[in-house]
Amino acid sequence: MNQSTNKTVLILGANSDVAKQCIRQYTAKGFSVIAASRNTKSLENFIETYQLDHAQITVLYFDAADFDSHQRFYDALPINPHIVVYAAGFLIDNQKALCGFEGAKQMMEVNYMGGVSILNIIAMDKSNKNLERIIGLSSLSGVRGRKSNFVYGSTKAAFTQYLAGLRQELASRKIIVNALVIGYIRTKINEGLELNESLIMEPDYVAGFIVNAGNSFIIVPNFKWKIIYHILRLLPESLVAKLP
Repeated sequence: MNQSTNKTVLILGANSDVAKQCIRQYTAKGFSVIAASRNTKSLENFIETYQLDHAQITVLYFDAADFDSHQRFYDALPINPHIVVYAAGFLIDNQKALCGFEGAKQMMEVNYMGGVSILNIIAMDKSNKNLERIIGLSSLSGVRGRKSNFVYGSTKAAFTQYLAGLRQELASRKIIVNALVIGYIRTKINEGLELNESLIMEPDYVAGFIVNAGNSFIIVPNFKWKIIYHILRLLPESLVAKLP
């Protein structure tokens, strides 16, 4: 039987494959979880399928792109969270984003603007003495602009920089901010893409880095992706331009 930690985790965008595995791992460690997503039915089905303890999990509706609802959502939470995970994400093909602004706008709203909106509200609530950690899911796509995915990558780059500043803002309150900079994952968001199989990570593997996050700001799961991350950061622009 799990020993309760008496701590609560709020997962925003909890219907993603990685977020669902976070629910499993957090509850296994005894945390209570508030799982928030637009697709609450899918979350309920997930809880039933894996026979998770309903007493540990609260499912709530949350729309990352509905900025006007974020304050009301936060004010209505049943408990102030100790840990917040922002896992909401949206991806469309780069050419579609270039040729039609609506898709690009949706990526901006979900991947960046929604995170800034709700995390600002959470971080600035100084009455919440529980808050000890905020974790944002970013991407290797945001490390350098590449012609194959720079619209999506720009939203992740912006989110990483926001988290970096938020970490500094909250340091005096001893609240840790982590950015998970993630490579390819076997998830529904990547279905249909031609990816290098040897680099694809499983959702439960990535979730382990989130649930067990330490003090480092940038966390890159998998040693192969850590090497790629550092290479991307150091490559001269002339070589970056030759990447797909």
